[in-house]
Amino acid sequence: MAQPSNTFDSYDANGIREDLENVIYNISPEETPFYSSLKKVSASNTYHEWQTDTLRASASNAHIEGDDTTASAMTATSRLGNYTQIFKNAVTVPDTDEGLDKAGRSAEMAYQTLKIAKEQKLDIEKALFANNARVVGSATAARELAGAPSWMTTNITNTGTSGSDATGDGTDARTDGTQTAFTQADFDSAMQSIWENGGRPDSVYLSAYQMNIALGFTGNNNQRSAVQAGDKKVVKSLDVYVTPWGTVEFTPTRENRSRDVFIMQNDMWSCAALRPTKNTALAKTGDSTKRQVLTELTLVCKNEKASGMIVDCSTS
Repeated sequence: MAQPSNTFDSYDANGIREDLENVIYNISPEETPFYSSLKKVSASNTYHEWQTDTLRASASNAHIEGDDTTASAMTATSRLGNYTQIFKNAVTVPDTDEGLDKAGRSAEMAYQTLKIAKEQKLDIEKALFANNARVVGSATAARELAGAPSWMTTNITNTGTSGSDATGDGTDARTDGTQTAFTQADFDSAMQSIWENGGRPDSVYLSAYQMNIALGFTGNNNQRSAVQAGDKKVVKSLDVYVTPWGTVEFTPTRENRSRDVFIMQNDMWSCAALRPTKNTALAKTGDSTKRQVLTELTLVCKNEKASGMIVDCSTS
């Protein structure tokens, strides 16, 4: 087959409009399950403080008739604190850009501002899970909040060897040890320890790699069922794990270290915001427009005995 002579086809033509979809496809992850689950409270200082307390251990308590009453020994509360960390991102868009006819968005500034706001939430989630001690900051060094591992010391199940736990007051990070495989026995041990210390955990945060291991836990929690042939699907999921020590929901996360598995009682954690997230226009200094998204907050661990960790888990 051949074209007739002097056929003017699309390869010869000029001025053909481009075929560009009016949509921008972005599948980058934006979920922040831990940060999103936490209660948001107000802070009034860059160093946010709170108090914790515990009950004494149970003891024999029987007295004779007419016995004189003496006061029980009292213990002071523990005073803890964490520094607020400033999270900020900014975007600068030339004024010319706002006049252009672009595909996928009507306003470049609005699109880019929404994008950096989502990125900032991921930064916050990462900081909350980070094995990081608090940093007071200075004129030349940024303040940093202490992440969850820096507060947890009581209910730690160490799969490996040679590691050491943090002090539990935010002043230091835990020291990583040799990694070994995450097992159901490790998880059950941590759950039991939390229960014995009065905790009521409800959430487990873990990487995709550790989630795949958890899918192999035995028991009624592990549901593998081939449903009706007409549906042509196999269900393999672990959403809720029921133990004698409590019922927890498994949530795979992307921003925590894969070597750490967190078992959390979410209402025993919160975020204290000195400056809640705000989208602000910056001063105009030239032929462009600038906006900033800023959040200043810290992590509050109301009582670390309510949660636990399995640490030094193998990641491959």
